[in-house]
Amino acid sequence: MNTESPASTFGPLLGVVGLGSMGMGAAVTALRRGMRTVGCDPRPEARAAFEQAGGEAVACASGLADCDAVLLLVVNAQQTEDVLFGELGLAPRLRPGAVVIASATVDPALPPRWEARLAESAVLFVDAPVSGGARKAAAGDMTVMASGRPEAMAAADAALTAIAGKVYCLGDRAGIGSTVKLVNQHLAGVHIAAACEAMALGMKAGADPRQLYEVICHSAGMSWMFENRVPHILEGDYTPLSAVDIFVKDLGIVLDAAHGLKFPLPLAAAAHQLYLATSAMGLGSEDDAAVVKFYAKLAGLELPARQQGAA
Repeated sequence: MNTESPASTFGPLLGVVGLGSMGMGAAVTALRRGMRTVGCDPRPEARAAFEQAGGEAVACASGLADCDAVLLLVVNAQQTEDVLFGELGLAPRLRPGAVVIASATVDPALPPRWEARLAESAVLFVDAPVSGGARKAAAGDMTVMASGRPEAMAAADAALTAIAGKVYCLGDRAGIGSTVKLVNQHLAGVHIAAACEAMALGMKAGADPRQLYEVICHSAGMSWMFENRVPHILEGDYTPLSAVDIFVKDLGIVLDAAHGLKFPLPLAAAAHQLYLATSAMGLGSEDDAAVVKFYAKLAGLELPARQQGAA
């Protein structure tokens, strides 16, 4: 359901915690699709930007107590727990029957615990990590990997429809959504690292990088991450759409979860080391395609330079 023209407000009051690249896109999309939305972020500039888009904004999650649904698009599990159960947490403030939609990438063992703690206050919970990046969030085209009890899924339906292009209902218990997101992050992290390694190999051997990109994009070796990230290398633009340190975190979560299952992940472990090495070079806040700079440093390779006047 992708109604993009402004409409009168409808349905539940939605709160969005975290007006970063993903959260801002989701919150503005919900507004555009007609849902009254309150954004929450401690940064004044983020609140001002959302208010300029037509929404309401608060600095603290406790200001979302009147919301029917609250979407948490924060960085990690610790921030999720702070928003819900910290000193000014939402858990005791939300009305019975309200629903929390948790979308950070976390260990799948955590959402069932949050679900149980929220149930003590009769608050519903949906485990709903997302994929698609800042651009798809802004376009209302994110993919949501949701799981939760039927009553929680029903309560979250309008909010999820308002922010996403595709919502997958993956099961009737929290944790399944995060398990599927874990697999997605495993593949995404490995594919980006492989794309950077392959491009560095080709350039070191003398292939023209733009021709190399064009050929691979029309060959069996192409992946979505190759097609999406290699242009950052070709343009010399490492403005972070998704930073190196995101995959230091996410592949760390993947490896920790696999360790608990006693399941080996040699490819994910190798990719994780590449992100760690790139971060150790001082590049953790750059776009994840900056992994290519690790290879360039090793090989004495000159990468394409950023064009003058590029955004």
